[in-house]
Amino acid sequence: MHKELADYELMLKDAKFKVTKKRLRMIELFMEDERYLSAKEIQEMMNKEYPGISYDTIYRNLHTLKDINVLEQTTFSGEMQYKISCTDHHHHHFICESCGETRVVQYCPVQTWENELDGVKINSHKVELYGLCEACR
Repeated sequence: MHKELADYELMLKDAKFKVTKKRLRMIELFMEDERYLSAKEIQEMMNKEYPGISYDTIYRNLHTLKDINVLEQTTFSGEMQYKISCTDHHHHHFICESCGETRVVQYCPVQTWENELDGVKINSHKVELYGLCEACR
């Protein structure tokens, strides 16, 4: 279950950031699109409503939203990509390298890896699988 826009507003306030129309619209864009998006894609979308919005403004806001866990970040196709954070349960993602579609992978291999790596304790991890979805194959 995803958060509502009001929940994200609260996250901004709790982190002592201004709640602006632009920031809320950026969050809405991510809520509407369940895939990773680049800063360039977000700038193109935002430019329709806020003509002339700078790439720097977009980039700074993406980092702010990532830092307060509104967004999660990955790198593929040689650039940083962002999507709305999935914080309701632990899982991983399959990401289509062509269209950017993202699917949840529920299985987590960490316990197997800890058993295989005798004596270690894994504190954190991120697993992402890359390939092509059915439509892009």
